[in-house]
This record gives sequence, C-alpha cells and structure tokens, in this order.
Amino acid sequence: MARQIALAKLQRNIETVIKGKSDVIRQALMALLSRGHLLIEDVPGVGKTTLAHLLATSISCSFSRIQFTSDLLPSDILGVTIYRAATGEFEFQRGPIFANVVLADEINRTTPKTQSALLEAMNSAQVSIEKQTHDLPKPFMVIATQNPVEFHGTFPLPKSQMDRFLMRLHMGYPELADEVTVLREQRVVGDLGSLEPVVTAEEVFTMQDEVTRVRLEDDLLDYIARVAAATRESTLIELGVSTRGALALRAAAQARAYLEGRDYCVPDDIKEMILPVLAHRIQVAKTFELSGMNRHEDESVLLQVVDSVEVPI
Repeated sequence: MARQIALAKLQRNIETVIKGKSDVIRQALMALLSRGHLLIEDVPGVGKTTLAHLLATSISCSFSRIQFTSDLLPSDILGVTIYRAATGEFEFQRGPIFANVVLADEINRTTPKTQSALLEAMNSAQVSIEKQTHDLPKPFMVIATQNPVEFHGTFPLPKSQMDRFLMRLHMGYPELADEVTVLREQRVVGDLGSLEPVVTAEEVFTMQDEVTRVRLEDDLLDYIARVAAATRESTLIELGVSTRGALALRAAAQARAYLEGRDYCVPDDIKEMILPVLAHRIQVAKTFELSGMNRHEDESVLLQVVDSVEVPI
C-alpha cells in the first residue's frame, strides 16, 4: 500500500505541469519500475524534454542532461582519463552519464559513433574506459528524446540502439481544454514551478526489486513467446523481435501489474504493453505497402501481426 501511495504521488507531481497525458506518464513510470530506458519520440514542443525532467525532479536522485549535437564525442558523455602532474597519476573524470537519470536530448542529432557510447551503459549499467570498468549509480535510467519528422542534420538510431530502449512513447498534442489550462497556468515557457521530490532513489530501487517478483504464469510466458515468434515469421516484417524484446515485454507487463496494485500478471498487462515495448524493435518489410500509412507504420504492422496470436483466457 505504501508503494502505491508513493507511485500515485509521483504521478500527481508530474501532472501538476503536464496536463492530459496520464497514460503517457504511467507508461514512463512503468519503464522506470522495469529498470528500462525510455525513448520519447514526437514533434517539437509537446513536452518530451519536460516529461523527462519532471520524472527526474520528482525523485530525490542525481540528474544530468546531455544535449546531443553533431560534434559531441563519446568522451563528452562517458568521461576521460587525465594525467595529474602534481601526483604523477592518471585520474578518471566522470562524464554526465554518471547520474541516476540521464536525459539524452535529441539523441538522433549526434553521430552513430557517439550514439554507440550509450550501448554498454544502457545494457549493463556500466562503462568501460581504457581497460577499466566503472559502475553507474543505481537506479540508472536513460530517457532519450528525438524528433521523427526532421531529417536534416540527424542520424537515425540503428536497431541495435533502439533495442536497448524498453519503450518508445509518443506525447501527442494536448486536448483543447488541457492546452487552455497550460496557457493559463504556465506563465513562463519551460517553467517547472516549485516541484519537489516525492520519492527517494532508495524507494525506487526497492520498488524495482519488487516488480521482478510479480508472478507470470506459464500460459502468459507462452503468450509472450508466441507474440515474439509471430513477428519473426511474418512476411510483413523483415526484422522481428529479439529475445531481449521478449524479456522487455515481460518486465513491462510486471511493472504494469505492480502499478495496478497486483503481485500477478493478467493477459491485459501484456496486451497493453505490446505497442510501446515492441513496435520500435521491428523492421517493416520494404515491399509492404499500406494505404494511408503514417509515420507510425511499425505500430500498424505490429497490430496486424499480433492480432492473430491467441490470447490466454
């Protein structure tokens, strides 16, 4: 019960600034509870960076923001070893990746070489520099943003990088009434108000451990495996969901059940998380054409494929 109260306070804290996006906020919390990383993809100005900042601010933990640009180097993210003449020793200077919550803003504006600097950190919560491995703080979460409709000066994320993100979310434009509320309450653009942390990093870490103990019966594990297999066997998809993707779907389902106050999963926990967890991991077949296809074509195709997979009762 105490955990549910803490999560409700966390969501309310974020909603004091972001209006009308309860579902998106809840999914962001699920990514946090799953020890996963989050990719927020949408047009400029709809609150991608604000959501990331609010989530970090609502937790009493360290936060760093990295503005990704074309001239950013891996050492600008990870850190660098420097020689101290006074001591005659080499000393490692930690980069901004050494924080509990790291905002990778406009991640697709940097080169693939710099993007790849995040791979080990996102996969293993550690970085290796000059034959030395450095652990990252716990909990550790990367929240990346990108604009999918602007191509000049951008470098699309490779699938190996996309596969490291537990979820991909879309903010979307606000409803009319919500936008009026924002116009009325937010006097200064980007003002987050006097937001205070409502949970500690230690509480988050404890909740993450509890999420891993949420039960999934064998029929639900079989359902996850069949969903992954369907994406690999479909002629509509060139690259199907990896085992990492199947594990991510399991973790997200556990987080959703936990957020709902249950210590067990039901089929809806899995069904609701299929799109945010799996859509960005597939590669739609080039020969596939669909009238009225939008920029979320991977979601449209995924829905068609998984619709044929029988759901456990």
